[in-house]
Formats: sequence, structure tokens, C-alpha cells
Amino acid sequence: MTATIAQLVQTYGYWAVFLAVGLESLGVPIPGETTLIAAALFAGATHRLSLVYLVAVASVAAIAGDNLGYLLGRGGGYRLLRRYGHRAGVDEAKLKVGRYLFDRHGGGVVCTGRFITVLRTYAAFLAGANLMSWRRFLLYNAAGGILWAALVGAGAYLLGAAVHRVSTVVTVAGGVLLVVIVVALIFYLRRHMKRLERKAEQAYPGPLDDANAASSAPANRQ
Repeated sequence: MTATIAQLVQTYGYWAVFLAVGLESLGVPIPGETTLIAAALFAGATHRLSLVYLVAVASVAAIAGDNLGYLLGRGGGYRLLRRYGHRAGVDEAKLKVGRYLFDRHGGGVVCTGRFITVLRTYAAFLAGANLMSWRRFLLYNAAGGILWAALVGAGAYLLGAAVHRVSTVVTVAGGVLLVVIVVALIFYLRRHMKRLERKAEQAYPGPLDDANAASSAPANRQ
């Protein structure tokens, strides 16, 4: 796998990075971060690629891919939850809780999720499906994407071959952290769901579609 990625980087350069990072950010489970690392290693060893351009390309790809993922979640993901969510116990009240949580903590999920493998792939889609404000999403997404591209790209460029060991440690740590967060979130939601449902109902009274239309109206008038 790593050898194939290195060959793609050597053959297609910036385009390989742009497509891999962009598709991963869109929700396709391919190794975008590994491709950026391979390209930065190649740049450091041969100087045939510019680190500045690599960081810029990865940043643009991450932001563009995430925004497409957000739009897919906002449209298709939200509609699927509205139509079929009740079959999995996701009713109107729980949809409001999802929106309530993303309205208040979505920025942290989107920004820090860029550094955690699974969240990097699906955070944008989840933000869209939970109707997170696009402007707020864009702000945190851009910050996370640029910081991620700079740290990963520069780290690989400067650390050389050692970056694989560092990347493995970070990936494992990120995976463990994700499991801990998910388990803690499940326990929290089970214990506080009714209270969260009451708060969400106060924040978005009436049908959620009406609340969504009302919250997006000012943006549409500008």
C-alpha cells in the first residue's frame, strides 16, 4: 500500500495529494493523510515538490472535500434520518438533540476531528446531517484543515523516515481517544437524554424543518 502511494506521488505529484485528501475528506475511506506524508517525504528527499505548495494543495483539498461532504450530509444525510431514522429509534426529539449538540460543540468536533482518522472522514457529513450552521462549519473546518496540512506536511518533511513511527503512534492514540469519546458520549446520552431533549425542544420549538428554515432565512436574505 505505502509503496503504491509513493509511486502515485512520484508520478502525479500535487494531483495525487489533492485527489487523495479531497476524496478522504468527502467521505471516501482512502489514505489521504498517508498520501500527504508520502509526498512530503518525497519533497524532502528530492526537492522535486515544494513543501509550501503541498501544504496549500492539501489545505484546499481538505476544505473542498469537507464542504462537499457537509452538503451531502445536509441534504441526503438529513433526509435519510428524517425518513428512516425512526426505524433505528432516531425520532424528531433525537434529531433535535443532534442539532443541539452540533450547534454547541460542532466546532470542536470539526476542527479536532481533522486529526482523528475516522472523524476526518465523516465529521463533515455528520455536521451537515445535524444541520450545523454552514458559516460556523466553514470557519472551524478551514482552521482545522490548514493546521492539519501544515503540521502533517511539515512534520513529514522535517522528520523524514521517522515520521512513519510518529504517524503510527498518533494514529493509535487517536483511535484510542475516539473509542473513549464514543463510549463516554453513549453513557452521557443515555443518562441525560431526556434533559437534552427538553433543552433541544426549548432551543428549536416546533417541527425541526421549520426551525431549520427559520435559522437559514437571514443567510438567504444577504
